Amino acid sequence: MAAKLKKGDKVVVLAGKDKGKQGEITAVMPKDNKAVVDGINVAIRHQRQTQTTQGGRTPKAMPIDLSNLALMDANGKPTRVGFRMEGDKKVRFAKTTGDVI
Repeated sequence: MAAKLKKGDKVVVLAGKDKGKQGEITAVMPKDNKAVVDGINVAIRHQRQTQTTQGGRTPKAMPIDLSNLALMDANGKPTRVGFRMEGDKKVRFAKTTGDVI
């Protein structure tokens, strides 16, 4: 199945503690049905000090379920993603505006 959300897409969070926030997808995990979004679902992780790195508390973006994300269209509003054939290529398009993504 084709991916509706890909790395680099601008998305809006639809549910959860970060509802309404926007960000860019940095990683997608299709097996787990999750994605990591920059600045969304941030948790504090403790890092032990080593000879090369400084220890301490570091914020880390944790994966969020794909069902809680929606792609942003050209107007900056959440939209669903559709697929259509243009010539012999399959392209993604925004359902709200009909624009190719």
